[in-house]
Amino acid sequence: MVDKMERQGIPLVDIPPGQKARIIHIVGGVGFKHRLNIMGIIEGKIIKIITRQPFRGPITIKVNGTSMTIGRGMAQKILVEVVK
Repeated sequence: MVDKMERQGIPLVDIPPGQKARIIHIVGGVGFKHRLNIMGIIEGKIIKIITRQPFRGPITIKVNGTSMTIGRGMAQKILVEVVK
């Protein structure tokens, strides 16, 4: 039996720094998805987690060779699968 979380993905916020992940689903409305799309954060894209700040701080990721920082709430809505 496939675990429910495996089918839906892992929130980006739970991936450790240094790990690569593929975006499999983005939870949110059209406006939120459009905002991420402008940043290059789209389903199917492979990203790398650079840092996770403690105490509910932001997360720095690398997308298309560009580093950017996103809020923890935003990262919670980006579901990924780990890429080896």
